[in-house]
Amino acid sequence: MINKVVKDAREAVKDIPDNATLAIGGFGLCGIPENCISALVEKGIRNLTCISNNAGVDDFGIGLMLQKRQVKKMISSYVGENKLFETLLLSGELEVEMTPQGTLAEKLRAGGAGIPAFFTATGVGTVVAEGKEIKNFDGRPYVLERSLTADFALVKAWKGDAMGNLLFRKTARNFNPLCAMAGRITIAEVEELVPVGTFDPDQIHLPGIYVKRIFQGTNYVKRIERRTVAAAGMARPRA
Repeated sequence: MINKVVKDAREAVKDIPDNATLAIGGFGLCGIPENCISALVEKGIRNLTCISNNAGVDDFGIGLMLQKRQVKKMISSYVGENKLFETLLLSGELEVEMTPQGTLAEKLRAGGAGIPAFFTATGVGTVVAEGKEIKNFDGRPYVLERSLTADFALVKAWKGDAMGNLLFRKTARNFNPLCAMAGRITIAEVEELVPVGTFDPDQIHLPGIYVKRIFQGTNYVKRIERRTVAAAGMARPRA
């Protein structure tokens, strides 16, 4: 049996160099690899290209890496909720490749499957298609999109075993399996590390073949971007 367990986030990311391309799982702040991001901030590497749906918020998630100016390029689908991300984009200090959300997901999935490129109708006639090949299929134009791979993928799962098999919890699955597939070296942090054989094989969300290193994370904050609650005494709609 191959044991992929490492001590902690510091050990897991110790060989990630400057100028690396990272695929980072999560959606907003849901399911992000908090421990790995903290370890990268501490490590202080620079000139990173980060593939992630968005960049967290100003003081959490990838936003912490932006504060330290560790990221030179973001490949994302969303800028909102992070004022610093917006500021760096508008000032030209940060290169940003905006990609439609579904296209971003497929670029990662295709990259992990060894598919170099694909045609999609999404983005035709917009800035997304500028400079890209357009081809007609059945009378409809499609834009050619190159797939994505990364030097390292950083993902967060609910449970995992020593072989790297992962289970995700509800919506925290989001981009994590896709990033894991696209990474040449995938590092998984989990809330609970369980013995091999714990999982029913049919229930595994991501097989361990995609995972190189795994560790049990600690001190998860699990923040949300914006909390909205009803005012006290507000009438609730009838069923």
